[in-house]
Amino acid sequence: MPNRIPDILVVDDEPDIESLIRQKFRHQIKAGSHRFHFARDGVEALEAIARLPIDVVFSDINMPRMDGLTFLSHMVARPDPPAVVMVSAYGDMPNIRAAMNGGAFDFVTKPIEFDDLSATLDKCLAHLRRLRGLQAEAARARAAEATLARYFSPAVIESLTPRGATYSPQSERRTGTFLFTDLQDFLHLVETSEPQPVIDLLNGYLDGITRTIFEHGGTMLKIIGDSVHAVFGAPLDLPDHAGAAVRCALALDAFCQDFRARQTALGLPLGKTRIGVHTGEAILGNFGGDMFFDYAAYGDAVNIASRLEGANKVLGTRICVSRTTADAMPDFHGRCIGDLRLRGRAEPLRCYEPVAPDGLTDSALSTYAEALDALHTDDPAARALLVSLVGDTPDDALAAFHLARHLAGTWTPEIDVRV
Repeated sequence: MPNRIPDILVVDDEPDIESLIRQKFRHQIKAGSHRFHFARDGVEALEAIARLPIDVVFSDINMPRMDGLTFLSHMVARPDPPAVVMVSAYGDMPNIRAAMNGGAFDFVTKPIEFDDLSATLDKCLAHLRRLRGLQAEAARARAAEATLARYFSPAVIESLTPRGATYSPQSERRTGTFLFTDLQDFLHLVETSEPQPVIDLLNGYLDGITRTIFEHGGTMLKIIGDSVHAVFGAPLDLPDHAGAAVRCALALDAFCQDFRARQTALGLPLGKTRIGVHTGEAILGNFGGDMFFDYAAYGDAVNIASRLEGANKVLGTRICVSRTTADAMPDFHGRCIGDLRLRGRAEPLRCYEPVAPDGLTDSALSTYAEALDALHTDDPAARALLVSLVGDTPDDALAAFHLARHLAGTWTPEIDVRV
């Protein structure tokens, strides 16, 4: 309404009411600031409202065919009702009270005082402008929350968008923990399967990934095909962001393993989901400008997390976590992979494979640590220890990786994973 001429409907069966209204408001009508319409009863009024964007209605109570109170009941049932002002004789207080209780905005009495009518109209229009301004603001807030819901967990959105506010995260430099995932061989599945099953599969997969990240307080940064990029500790502080990210990685691994088994049983074989996690400093913020919301992160820490996801291809593992992340967790539970040489980094980075509480036994972890120490000192016992691990747990990819390197005679403390 703020951008258009208000439409006012006068509903009254008195024959001279139209000429009186047009005379009283002739200046507004001539200036184009008001537009008046007229109906003789409630039936005609409903027909007018069905075809016109009426903002304010002045309605008599006593009319033929449909009285004003019945007409009012139709108005208040509409999803976006006009402001209805009832007009009645001064002594008809029971009907005036019924109208006010029934949802009328105000009332004026007959004989009509046109100064009172004009003041009441101004009050109605001011009320509608405020109401529709609030509705527009609420719509913008809902749109902002819908956009934020693509990236942030519900708890974060609640913090970011107080009542009546919209939010665009500020660009800032901060320390967080970054997580990358990638689904192995998904492109082959796309090229060899019918479209709809692949779309349904990917939607179910990404829905589970997103829910798990949100449950652990993470923020979605990117979804590119089957790959996901998330951050923990931004845009709001998360004291244990490293721990949250590692716990999320383990939960993601459990979900993906279960999802993979279910889809394979349905004839859609999936590869493993690889996950990389690293803690460090990056620049985060909305890099999309005014026309596009793109909460993103840039920096070396982001690149390292991505490289660690890719390192799993070489190692055969599913989760690779940097020492920086493990050291930030007082209760980190896992085993050392080795010192990885990553693309774009001059120095190797020690990395770990986190282990779920119900994962490898203490005995297996102890044997693996002993085997790794033996490898570092070139102790012949390393081979026997690794063979025993692989024999006891055939799907222990990390032990198998080290055993293969040892058997090939290519063992060094550093592992080149520059993929």
